[in-house]
Amino acid sequence: MSEIYEKYYSEIIDENGKIVKIETGYPDDFNFAYDVMDTLAVEMSDRTALVHKSAEGLERRFTFSDMKRLTDKTANALLDAGLKKGDSVMLLLKRRFEFWTSILAIHKIGAVAIPTSHMVSVDDIRERVIKADVKAVICANSEQICTKVSDAVAGRKVIKIKVGDPFIDFLDLNEMTEKASDKLERIKTKASDNMSMFFTSGTNGSPKAVIHDHSYPIAHIYTAKNWHGVKKGGLHLTVADSGWAKSSWGKLYGQWFMGCAIMVYDYEQFYAADMLKLLQDEKITSFCAPPTIYKYLVLEDFSSYDLFALECVTTAGEAMPAEVSEKFTKMTGLTVREGFGQTETALQICTAVDDTAVPGSIGKGSPLYNLDVVDVEGRSVGPDEEGEIVIRTEEGKRPIGVLKGYLDDDELYKELWYGGIYHTNDIATRDKNGNFFYIGRNDDVIKSSGYRIGPSEVEDILMKHPAVFECAVTAYPSKRRGYIVKATVVLNKGFSDDGKLATKLQEFVKQNAAIYKYPRMIVFADSIPHTVNGKINRAAIRAADRKALKEKESGRP
Repeated sequence: MSEIYEKYYSEIIDENGKIVKIETGYPDDFNFAYDVMDTLAVEMSDRTALVHKSAEGLERRFTFSDMKRLTDKTANALLDAGLKKGDSVMLLLKRRFEFWTSILAIHKIGAVAIPTSHMVSVDDIRERVIKADVKAVICANSEQICTKVSDAVAGRKVIKIKVGDPFIDFLDLNEMTEKASDKLERIKTKASDNMSMFFTSGTNGSPKAVIHDHSYPIAHIYTAKNWHGVKKGGLHLTVADSGWAKSSWGKLYGQWFMGCAIMVYDYEQFYAADMLKLLQDEKITSFCAPPTIYKYLVLEDFSSYDLFALECVTTAGEAMPAEVSEKFTKMTGLTVREGFGQTETALQICTAVDDTAVPGSIGKGSPLYNLDVVDVEGRSVGPDEEGEIVIRTEEGKRPIGVLKGYLDDDELYKELWYGGIYHTNDIATRDKNGNFFYIGRNDDVIKSSGYRIGPSEVEDILMKHPAVFECAVTAYPSKRRGYIVKATVVLNKGFSDDGKLATKLQEFVKQNAAIYKYPRMIVFADSIPHTVNGKINRAAIRAADRKALKEKESGRP
């Protein structure tokens, strides 16, 4: 019996057993919630689909048949509330299990899901509600989320639905679902219909609404199968808020395509020891988390935990410090394999399960895409030459997994496609063996005295120093050099700025990199700003520096 993913996905293998191309196909009316989840509810009815565990230890398990029943009931509840095909529905559900039943229900009724981080402000919510013409908001009643939603939608006809404790003027999702019918007749949708929107984190400029259609989940088969290394009957954990696009990579589509259960750990405050205990107790088979999580994990005593079930570990979101990766491997015997992609795309580059990780590399291009590195004229550069990562297409056809467009911004979308290729605006080199080495975003690359310096390579060196817990490298304006390299550093416990530490760190970088890359300015800080999806927010540091310089020049204190 063939696996369900094989209906939509096939790999072309060369004589060495390597995947050289991936072919995908799907019917015009493909809808993941109906065609995959409801099929699994028949083929794997009693197998676990979702495990939800709170920090307090409360655990709920849902089979694939449970998911069909609950998503049908939730779909009917949303229809009964007045929602219809094409409506936009915002989700601020953190890691509540209702996120998964809600988003699948939204797919079933043909509405458009807008997963959103609970950390956004009232103004952020209001901006998204207006821009996307949101018809309903489903949110968790915690951390003032309902209050923020109430303030943000005041004066607009928006259906307000909550999970958790009662809140004035909000409908109760679980009560609605309990009363709704469990019989749902399939609603007609097209694979080309809008399925979801993700507002980018706004690292540079204001947030943009990235639109994906119903074919998008298919692109994540490769993500789960060949990068995460999930297995049928396994249990996969990706650490990500449900409001991030990363949740689509590791907590929703690809894992279920592969018949793997998804682990959801619903916590408020992260504790590394609790995460390790979860990996042990739940027998997690594959794990993905941002580098920051690994930074804390390697500070723990791994000998206290039995991680025998864990087979594959991955990371993405920002550069993984080599020091952290090496420590994790030493402690577990497992190699942390990196991956790279964007909110606008599926996984583009990774160290696949059957590849050997190359130090400093984010991996090789996914065979789902024809990746290249080009100069400013769009010409391919040679091995080890710096350029922009792009996706070349066949006759300009949009590859699967690449965004359908930006909401109400056709001009911005066209900018991505100039020259007939998709531009990531990410800078890297690629060696003769096809390994990519990430440098940074176009706006993050530092141009100093004629040199181009990638922040991640300097950060990677600084992270090897025992005094450094976290750091961010940015460009700082200089009248002589255009810009200089600045490092904002958070120190490890036991270290403090004694007036000499900055010089020691500078010398450390000089000893391990070309001298022009060392940070001429080092600032010690208690914390570093991050975007809502956990990435270092270098743009915020640059903006604060510009503001401080402007105030200094104007004579203000």
